[in-house]
Amino acid sequence: MKRHPKAAAGIAALGLGALLLSGCSAGAQHDENTLTLWHFESEDSAMGIAWNEAIKTFEKETGATVEFEAKSFEQIRSTASQVLNSNEAPDILEYNKGNATAGLLSSQGLLSSLDDAVDEYGWADKLAPSLQTTAKYDENGIMGSGSWYGVPNYGEYVEVYYNKDMFAKAGLEVPTTLDELEDVMQAFADEGVTPLAEAAAEYPLGQLWYQLALTKADRDFVDAYQLYADDVDFSGPELSFATQTIKEWTDKGYISKESTGLKAEDAGTAFINGTYPIFFSGSWWYNRFTTEMSDDWGTFLFPGAEMSPGSAGNMWVVPEKAQNKDLAYKFIDITMRPEIQALIGNNGGVPVAADPADISDPKSQELIANFNTLTERDGIAFYPDWPTPTFYDELNAGLQELLNGSKDPAAVQKELGEKYQSGVDQIVG
Repeated sequence: MKRHPKAAAGIAALGLGALLLSGCSAGAQHDENTLTLWHFESEDSAMGIAWNEAIKTFEKETGATVEFEAKSFEQIRSTASQVLNSNEAPDILEYNKGNATAGLLSSQGLLSSLDDAVDEYGWADKLAPSLQTTAKYDENGIMGSGSWYGVPNYGEYVEVYYNKDMFAKAGLEVPTTLDELEDVMQAFADEGVTPLAEAAAEYPLGQLWYQLALTKADRDFVDAYQLYADDVDFSGPELSFATQTIKEWTDKGYISKESTGLKAEDAGTAFINGTYPIFFSGSWWYNRFTTEMSDDWGTFLFPGAEMSPGSAGNMWVVPEKAQNKDLAYKFIDITMRPEIQALIGNNGGVPVAADPADISDPKSQELIANFNTLTERDGIAFYPDWPTPTFYDELNAGLQELLNGSKDPAAVQKELGEKYQSGVDQIVG
């Protein structure tokens, strides 16, 4: 469900030709003491800062040289199959997780199995089971089982952001149960304040819908929904509760019907501006709120649920045609070290293997502690749109109809169930 810009569109528009040309440049200098590395994180992002330090450590410890080339997310996404099937493939690159991305490339034989390296370096011991799900793919490219084809070193998840100043003014405490959350929202509604910053033209309303389902769900439900392990009953207790609750919260004024025409940026900036006291969305908003929000704010996990939407972040993958795979494995291992993980955590990211004692910023500590709580209880449940390539748009459209009253919950669930199943059938046959 996560949707946010990864790099400038102008760079993405360069397309395959530019990507191949830049690859040729690296390939010409490629020898046994050179690691060619591509990623799409900005230089001042948490990952960019940490990985730049990892490059310095790698070069110092190995004596090898890193030839780094910045790519855009879209550049890599749209041309990976062609480039990785050529002799200009880098030794290591950051790539998106999921069946339609890393899974597809693994099924095409374009990515190296990392099983031996995982065993040698002990990466499995550093990653919670739910974080390993998106790193493993079977022969059909479906995540969750089979060989390792990637290693993530950061994570992401969805939580509740709240305006501390608005809570304090209203005399309200952080809720610890779903009933208490509804009491908080009712208190704001009684004062004429719509409590939830929402958007239904894109995320995050779909994230809230899925989170509500997770209050009634267990890991078997998630595996059925996300990994096709069993049939999913869209009229069952999990999804029925989610859809009905969204309807009830809209009727009670907790969610504005105007959300049907709003996008994530609209909801996020409205929370920043103090229009709404509560925003339920991803950890990727952390830096925005830190730098742009004047009111005091905090976070908490969604009450009444053991699981939340989220996943491991994008992964390091090693192309099958990489020339220096051993160097690639050494670099991956450096990015998993506590000191590099701490750089991710202290710069607004969510590390997967940091020592909590190394994180100094209080809000970062809270962000990472919530993530660690989820991973410790196997609470990472992925995103509601992941099962099929078209379900993101279909879910948003269904929730828009729910909010504007053109369809009742039963009709929305029926339509979503049909579209979900159609998409799954096209994948699994």
